[in-house]
Amino acid sequence: MFRFRGFLRRCKMLSFTNNGTRVVLTGFMGVGKSSVARHLALLLRCERVDLDTFIEEGERRKINEIIDNDGLDAYREVETTSLVRVLKETNAQIISLGGGAWTEEKNRSLLKKNGVTSVWLESSFQHCWRNIRMSKKERPLARNKVAARKLFDERQKLYALADWHFVIKPEFTSFDVACQIAEEIFS
Repeated sequence: MFRFRGFLRRCKMLSFTNNGTRVVLTGFMGVGKSSVARHLALLLRCERVDLDTFIEEGERRKINEIIDNDGLDAYREVETTSLVRVLKETNAQIISLGGGAWTEEKNRSLLKKNGVTSVWLESSFQHCWRNIRMSKKERPLARNKVAARKLFDERQKLYALADWHFVIKPEFTSFDVACQIAEEIFS
């Protein structure tokens, strides 16, 4: 089991091997996928892509605008098409998904077919909800706590299909989590 004591000190002393492994971070919205990806890419000195940002830049609209104007099904198609593009057109080794991308079977199959290692960042609903409320990002599927909680509960069994599982605790920073992932997968 992971022991946090002294971990940060070890993380700073380790030299991680960037072995070409592509990693996708999944988990519920607000868990910290984008922040962990940013730190992980810095530790590994590699390229990263945030799928939500990639979509917004490609579509020239915010995700909430796409969902509100075109519907969730249309957004999921854009999301899958964008994921295909990220895998084909970028050298990103670290990819942070939106909270729902992993729940689509076609996306999981696509990632597996491309040899991408999947990492589930798990946390409590309370932790995620606090981050959602503090964020300036508009999240159309989490406009109220009851709906967000229902979605959280429904998605847990799908997130559990990931190759790796890291539990996010309140005392861990996104850098701490990135170090833990780097040590487990890239050392």
